[in-house]
Amino acid sequence: MERTSTRDQRLDQCLSAAYRAVYWQGFGYIIYDGQFNNMPVEVQSDGTGTGAHVPAHLTQIPIAVINIGIDCTNKIVKGKVIHKGPLVTVKPGKLVQKAVIQDDDDPSQTMSINIILLGSLAKDFSEVVNQGDVVTASGFTVGKSPTAKQDKLHPFDLILSGDDAFIYVSQRSDPDPKSSLANRRRPTLPAEDSKATKASKYTYVKLDNLKDGSTVNVYGVVVFFRQPYQSRGTDFCSSLKITDQSNHSVACTIFCENLEDHPKIFKIGDIIRMHRVKVKSYNNSVTLVSTFGFSVVTFDGSVGGALEPRTSSKSFSFTEEDRQTVEELRSWAAGHVLGPSVLSAVPLSDVQLTGYFDLTCQLLAKATIQNNCTLLRVWDGTKCPHTLLEVIVEPGCTEGPTSFSKAKESLIANVLVYDNHAEFAKQLKPGDFLRIYNLRAIPGSIKVSGLTSSKPVEGDHVTLNLHGGTSYGKGIRVLPEDNPDVQKLKRVFESLPKDEEDDLSDSNLIEIWGTPPESLGVTVGGKEECSGVRTERSCSHQMLPVTLAQLKQSHPDGSHHVRVQLRSFEPRRLYQALKLFCNKCSSLQDIPDDELVAGIFSEASQRSRACRPPDLLSGQVNLHEESSVSQSRVLGIHLCPNLIVKDLMFLEGSTLEETRLIAAEYQNIVPVTSSGDHLALLDLSAPFLFRDRRRYYGCKQCSETVLRNLSSVSMEVMDEKMIANTLGVELLQFVFVMKLELQDATDTLDVFLMKHAEQFFGVSAEDASTNEEAQNRISQSMSILCPPEGSVGQRPWLDLCLLAYRAEEEAGQNQTCYQICNTTLLTPSSTLPKGRG
Repeated sequence: MERTSTRDQRLDQCLSAAYRAVYWQGFGYIIYDGQFNNMPVEVQSDGTGTGAHVPAHLTQIPIAVINIGIDCTNKIVKGKVIHKGPLVTVKPGKLVQKAVIQDDDDPSQTMSINIILLGSLAKDFSEVVNQGDVVTASGFTVGKSPTAKQDKLHPFDLILSGDDAFIYVSQRSDPDPKSSLANRRRPTLPAEDSKATKASKYTYVKLDNLKDGSTVNVYGVVVFFRQPYQSRGTDFCSSLKITDQSNHSVACTIFCENLEDHPKIFKIGDIIRMHRVKVKSYNNSVTLVSTFGFSVVTFDGSVGGALEPRTSSKSFSFTEEDRQTVEELRSWAAGHVLGPSVLSAVPLSDVQLTGYFDLTCQLLAKATIQNNCTLLRVWDGTKCPHTLLEVIVEPGCTEGPTSFSKAKESLIANVLVYDNHAEFAKQLKPGDFLRIYNLRAIPGSIKVSGLTSSKPVEGDHVTLNLHGGTSYGKGIRVLPEDNPDVQKLKRVFESLPKDEEDDLSDSNLIEIWGTPPESLGVTVGGKEECSGVRTERSCSHQMLPVTLAQLKQSHPDGSHHVRVQLRSFEPRRLYQALKLFCNKCSSLQDIPDDELVAGIFSEASQRSRACRPPDLLSGQVNLHEESSVSQSRVLGIHLCPNLIVKDLMFLEGSTLEETRLIAAEYQNIVPVTSSGDHLALLDLSAPFLFRDRRRYYGCKQCSETVLRNLSSVSMEVMDEKMIANTLGVELLQFVFVMKLELQDATDTLDVFLMKHAEQFFGVSAEDASTNEEAQNRISQSMSILCPPEGSVGQRPWLDLCLLAYRAEEEAGQNQTCYQICNTTLLTPSSTLPKGRG
């Protein structure tokens, strides 16, 4: 088949895009497209193991001080090779090698940096240098690292190219020449596998068998922990101590740039799993320190508790062996005393004077007292036996309700938090469930600048204080809704008698009598209602609002106007509200999770043979997995001749993660597999099209996919609809599906928000599937409409248009259903970010 130079150039661009996306993200593959040329050796090593001869006029600088502005002339950087990537050929004669070195002279320094070698130096480095060798680099330049956020290494890279760049090598004293090739091909830091793919067999080391200098994977039970705090550098630091069945206790120090990457430990006894921690020994004491590629998962330590992993990672391995290990640690820990009693969680009803304790509670309101002190008003459904300090805050300083019923007020505790905890408290919202660690009950009088009180503070009052610092584990943690202790608290709250208000304030009257006046500028308790949040109906119906009781009694079909508040909604998590809808068969389905999709891609990539359809322009990239010299995969790339200038690529043999990364470089990616001598789409449970960060799905029932005679395909406009039509795919539409419980003074009513949900939120469902700003807009909207805690009077009143219709149940009976339609939520521009929808 005759190919023009334009087509060859276009194919080369595709191959380069695939190369950049896969290699630079550190997948651990050797990627090449043809030949290796012999180059003169420029790496210098004496091979004795005693150190290479470095010219005396060169001055060593530590890795920690490297930055863009540093003068690199006559400077050297020395470090131990802790990771060595593959040698990559971009084009014949153009080689790239990437490695990671760590400061080897100062064991207290764990700073690591990427070094990028180009040209003949890359080839020599690949052949001569092994992991564990100590190398000294000269003649380098410094560039900003594009992968610093992903690999959490030094923000800058060392780049070596040209005649002035040299690498001096001090090799290990006992290198095994037979294993040199294997060492270059073996992945030193395997990435976490997705649960959907076949999980790697990780090896875990018992805490009594740790060897100094080794990098290990461990399981343990937490016997002490300290909440993450800001280190002197850019990272946050966590400290904890763990034990296991060996009865050995080991301290752990974890550095991560992002708070969400730290262990989510809620209490002593939680189970923790850490991958790739380094063993360091000092003064006969062993410490585990996070290192390159560190990952962590934690679990509740209660026997019989749910095996719900706590992790920020979107993909991780968890096998049946892992499940058994967690259960064994739970059973073992249940029969052992893990921590001092002063740190055990107690309810307010069991608080002891002068004692330290952990408190699990719900935040009702908060107020800033001064820059270094914040008041938290909390409760756990029990009453403290001691008289607690009564605090009256200046008007307008409280976030959350300012008053409660007498019965509820008697159960509320005022907690004063100081310094770094006061700073953290700025992130807390009324309604959050908290665990406050190392809280202290102090008897006697107290004077706090900024407090006002209508009563003198008596000597027998008790104050609950959380002083600054992180010693002894002091801190605050927000607990998720599904936490067992949160569920226990909710059951306690539900068992309490309902509030009976003792006086009739304006807000109480509104709760009793129902809908507030329809006049403009309505005020509730002297404040503008919910800061101007309101809804607007866009329908042309001329009708008066009805109460929910009237609506339910009449059961009429058609449209109705109501004025209501939002009592509750589900699902609580936005991603569960996003669905896929087929306009042809009206089917509704969940968006497949990455676990399922990754499995489909993995299976297809293993059986792919990279065919070359005669009607397409085809090329390939060979992927040799580092864990196996003999095994390889072929990444096939296919282009339509008539669409050579369009960004449409058929990608064969890739994994999900590879496809996602290549899609960031290329506009439209259609993942395919080979079927004989032609291509076929993957199972339609997986996306059939990737466009940047967006994924598009097809209906299995209605699609008739055909990937033949593609050479005749032409498109004037390249979008997902045209591509789906060309491939015979019935495109599924992203939609919102939510169930809302409405209320007024007369009744409650369950309604759906689906067909007009995008109009209601001002955000498209497709945007919400990938756009964080759009997701935040919806989440903040629901938080305003349905606050986690507070009286009914604090929820905005909504003017809604409801559509009533009859639907047949599974039992064959008709049921009246309701949907919100022709309604838009309006918020002040300063309240919510604008979405793209």
